[in-house]
Parts: sequence; C-alpha cells; structure tokens
Amino acid sequence: MPDPDLATPLVAWYRAAARDLPWRRAAFHERYGAWGVLVSEFMLQQTPASRVIPHLEAWLNRWPTPAALAAEPPAAAVHQWANLGYPRRALWLHRAAAQIAEQHGGTVPRDVDALRALSGVGDYTARAVAVFAFGDRHPVVDTNTRRVLARALDGRSQPGPPSAHDLTRMAGALPAGDADAATTNAATMELGAVVCTARAPRCGACPIADVCAWRAAGYPDTGDTRRRQARYEGSDRQARGAVLAVLRDAAAHTVGQADVIADWPDARQRDRAIDSLIADGLIEARDGMLRLPH
Repeated sequence: MPDPDLATPLVAWYRAAARDLPWRRAAFHERYGAWGVLVSEFMLQQTPASRVIPHLEAWLNRWPTPAALAAEPPAAAVHQWANLGYPRRALWLHRAAAQIAEQHGGTVPRDVDALRALSGVGDYTARAVAVFAFGDRHPVVDTNTRRVLARALDGRSQPGPPSAHDLTRMAGALPAGDADAATTNAATMELGAVVCTARAPRCGACPIADVCAWRAAGYPDTGDTRRRQARYEGSDRQARGAVLAVLRDAAAHTVGQADVIADWPDARQRDRAIDSLIADGLIEARDGMLRLPH
C-alpha cells in the first residue's frame, strides 16, 4: 500500500502557519545568500531557533561573506560564538569560510558533494544548504522530520536511531516540483518543531492528523531507542564552557593557565577540559598561558 500524500496538506499548512524566522525571509536571502543559510544551519545544530536568532544577526552583520570571516583569526569566531554551545562549530565554520574563499572564489558551492567537503558540513547540512539556499530537490532529514515520518507513516511514537532509510522515506514524500519539494522539507521540520513535538504533540492542530498512522493506532507507546544525551550540569561540557567563557572575557583572550577556573570543584575535570580544548584547537597553551586560537 503506498504512503499517504503528506506534501499537499503540509505545504498548505506551512504557507499559512510557518514561523517568521530570519533565514526564511526573502530579504535575508537577498543580502546574505547561501552564506547566510550555511551559517544558520551551523548554529541551529542542537540549538533552538530562539537562541540562534540574535547570534546569527550579530555574526552576519560582522561577517556578511565567507571572505570577511576567513580574513580574521579563529579566535574572533570562537569569541563571537559566545554561549551558543558546542563551540567546535565556530572553528569549523571559520575553516569552512577559508575553504570557500580559497577553493570556491568566495561563493558557497551548490553541489552537495562540494558542500559536504567543507569543514564541519555533514550530509544534513549539505542537503539543507542545497535545498533552502538554492532550491534544489533533495530530501532533508533532521530530528523533527524523523519524528513526523515515524508517527505519520510507521505508527511509532518516536523514531529509531538515524539511518539511510530516513532519506529514502523523505524522498518518497516529496512532490515532483522543486519549489514544493523544498517547502515540503521545511514544512515537515516545522511540524515536528511546533506541533508534532516529542513530549506533547498537538494533534488537534496537525494538518496530517487524518492520515497519521500513530493517531489511527490509538497513540501507542512504542518505546524510544535513541541514545540519551548526558546531563550538562557537572559534565565535562560544562567545564569546557567555563574555560572558554574566561578566555572570551579576558583582555587579549589570554589568561594564565593556573588562574583559569582555579576554583572548579573537580580539579581533574578542569584539567581534562583544558586538555580537550587544546586537542580540539579551541584554545592554545604557551609559556603557562592559555589563549583563544590565533
């Protein structure tokens, strides 16, 4: 039995109800083009849109092109990233900007394989840029998309671990036209973000409720086999963030190593955080001092 048509109701719903987010506006695309979309996708990885918006605007006002970012040291990117979390994304974005400037004449490439070759760009981000910046026809799958497809098509309360099958399933849901296919990708993500949420889905507001297999089955709890993220409080991630916060706020982004979060309750965790940041290239150590990368 073929899958139900999800695209038609999703596209109509999205055009009427989608959130007004900066990267969806025509003026944003006119000003920043694919570079703006690429930066937004980097920032949106594991970070809510509400937190991303002010950082994205500040970033693009400072660096409206890849060449503008590539011309500054990595420390500037790490500092500008502020408290967005997962700061390696800032370094990757800086490296990607340099690659775009050096290998692509300062223009973000359109080809998915060329995008995937950029630092920090995985399969999802490459497809997202190709679709949302250039309007090309590819399936784009994030966590929200996978949840919508698991419920609507498979009758499961939560998706399983990511797999190649996700792309096949999304490709099958796309309509023929490139524009409607791009909108269907965006609409499926949007539905998962604001209606078909993980813990409190609002099925009464869902445009595909009448064809949803999970709803038809009576909303069974089919379990959740996804890997859980470790708690942030007391974690190595928190210690790393504290180290970076000290260096971002310091004069010349440099502090004596002994003085960096010296009162951290777990000395071994503090040292482990510093060592891992050095290994990741997020900070540098020289003559007893720590600094953001130059």
